[in-house]
Amino acid sequence: MTNTSKRAALPLACACLVACGGNESTTVAPPPDFSRAITPERLVNAANEPHNWLMHGGTYSEQRHSPLTAINKDTIERLAPAWYYEFDTYRGQEATPLVVDGALYTTTAWSKAYALNAATGELLWSYDPEVPGAAGAKACCDVNSRGPALYMDKLIIATLDGRLIALDRETGAPVWSTVTVDQTKMYTVTGAPRVYKDKVVIGNAGAEFGVRGYVSAYDADTGELAWRFYVVPGDPAAGADGAASDEALAEIAAPTWSGRWYEMGGGGTPWDAIVYDSELDQLYVGTGNGSPWNRQIRSDGRGDNLFLSTVLALDPDTGEYLWHYQESPGESWDFTSTQPMILADLTIGGEPRKVILHAPKNGFFYVLDRRTGKVLSANNFVPTYWATHVDLETGRPAIVPNAYYDSGAFIGSPTGLGAHNWSPMSYSPLTGLVYFRASRASMIYRTDPEFVFREGLSNTGIYRGPPTEEDRALLAANPPLSGSSLIAWDPIAGAPRFEIDGFGGGVLTTAANLLFQGRGNITGELVAFDATTGERLWSHATPNSMPSGPISYAVGGEQYVAVMGGRGFSGGDDSLARARNPGRIFAFKLDGKATLPPGPGPAPPANPPAEIFPPTMVAAGAEPYRVYCSRCHGAETHSLNIIPDLRRSAALSSAALWKNIVIDGALEPNGMIGWSQLLSPEEAETIRAYVAAQARLLQQSEARADGPVPPAPAVDQPALEPPVIEPPTIDPGALDPTPL
Repeated sequence: MTNTSKRAALPLACACLVACGGNESTTVAPPPDFSRAITPERLVNAANEPHNWLMHGGTYSEQRHSPLTAINKDTIERLAPAWYYEFDTYRGQEATPLVVDGALYTTTAWSKAYALNAATGELLWSYDPEVPGAAGAKACCDVNSRGPALYMDKLIIATLDGRLIALDRETGAPVWSTVTVDQTKMYTVTGAPRVYKDKVVIGNAGAEFGVRGYVSAYDADTGELAWRFYVVPGDPAAGADGAASDEALAEIAAPTWSGRWYEMGGGGTPWDAIVYDSELDQLYVGTGNGSPWNRQIRSDGRGDNLFLSTVLALDPDTGEYLWHYQESPGESWDFTSTQPMILADLTIGGEPRKVILHAPKNGFFYVLDRRTGKVLSANNFVPTYWATHVDLETGRPAIVPNAYYDSGAFIGSPTGLGAHNWSPMSYSPLTGLVYFRASRASMIYRTDPEFVFREGLSNTGIYRGPPTEEDRALLAANPPLSGSSLIAWDPIAGAPRFEIDGFGGGVLTTAANLLFQGRGNITGELVAFDATTGERLWSHATPNSMPSGPISYAVGGEQYVAVMGGRGFSGGDDSLARARNPGRIFAFKLDGKATLPPGPGPAPPANPPAEIFPPTMVAAGAEPYRVYCSRCHGAETHSLNIIPDLRRSAALSSAALWKNIVIDGALEPNGMIGWSQLLSPEEAETIRAYVAAQARLLQQSEARADGPVPPAPAVDQPALEPPVIEPPTIDPGALDPTPL
């Protein structure tokens, strides 16, 4: 593990120039104060410290609403960059930073932790948990981290490979570390830990890869396990787990399962939203999708399969079951309920209610009673092909015929990417509205007739091959949906107040009636809207898009808005591809003087080899590419080049170099494992043939846009022995010196 402290090494002014990549912040502000512990009492009363952002959602309500008003409609035109900090990784940045008494804490891709001066961006310290590169191959959706937690004098982070680590928040020195998962299995952890009382709680991810989900609470002082709740039943022959979930699984969940789900994990991984209700002393956990997705395979096509796709209420001290509400019974579409939850007090039907506000993947916006889990309202915010409505008497969705694709293909909306995914949402007490990013999309769900569970690979049970005639007919009758928007949702009326088209990330509201969102795909802009009307008031271009949510805080009497920048994930529209772009955090204030760096340049050109492969060899490589490569490098090789676009790779021209990487694992420290246990060298070479053909198509496309096709580069005869690749000396997210 690597801990680097800059506080003793550099004077403030010099350190700021290093930390900010040359930005000229002239702020004179008090240094961070580490003398006050972040006690449980401070966390419960976080709303009394509007200058700080003490936890993931701001306060335990997770409303992401700042009481600060110095930045308002009268001053917004003066808002400008105060500083930025550039990280050493190109991968996705999904963290919500925390701020306490002048110190800003965040995590980055590969679970690295950073402490910065919140006023200047000066690096105080950084900590690298040295996540093994091979752990990246277990992640469904990049090597992300959604942020840290604060407790007493500690910063607590969760790592991709399943550890919880407590660091001294002043120095970054490790205090304790514990492993939360079986690291021999396909578990990952990307969510932010949550702290309440004297405990820290964390879930896990990996349902696509055949794991059994659970949530665990640990002693925040020592790292010792306090309790664990499994989301789905285990192998009946193995007996009880000796966990807090035993009784609920036996009496409530187990009767809703059939077949041999336990041989494929069952899923249900609670990979993001975990919310503590300090008023009712309850813990709410959003659970994940089934493993496999397809209920026909997972559970013989029967049962609700509790507690998949569920909001669970647990006793925070013991982990014991209190109540549940399942949003997608018999989950078969990757409809997780892990999306952000907001706690609020609303007047519904003339009666005050303590509620959970939830917009999960399945496309319905739910208002749930926090005391009982009863659904008070549920209305769709995007087209929901799988269900027409939710019956408020029974709480169950009216699921349409063949939604479980048990009678052939079904065209579904939303898709597994979700109508709303992990991007943070906000509730404004001023407007009574909930703001969140929504996506419209559709896809074909069809059972894979040749499905075989394969450990270590994505196991959805969904057919992913070329479209069939039935698929084409479905698509002709149901043109694909597409598009994203920012929705302002009225939870009382159950309808949108306004909607703003465009691709964006998480949101923040403030007591000045402002709504902030990062917009854009690769590069972006931070935008401020009028939270009542949606009127665009201000924007500033940024060299990164900002999928996570902004925060607001104050130091020395000045209000700041800060947000992480850096798009992750894999595939995408080739036209949006750019050169790889390091992640950053941006901080804005009134009359800021910093200059942000330019956006990334063009992506490297397509780099097909001179050799032309036989069509049969190219065709043979398509399926292994889909199975082993597409998750990181994009469907049919289409890529944004965040994870390197293989069609642009120098390795494509050398069979020996390709084998050295794909089979022998030369770039494993970067997250590119060797596939020798699942692929033969001959199969790897067919993948190279397929990618080479795709590279030539890309080259032709580029030529139509830019001019004639350049001549293919000369290729030296490969050496008899594979070339030795020196271990990378930079962050694993950067695949230099040999981009693959």
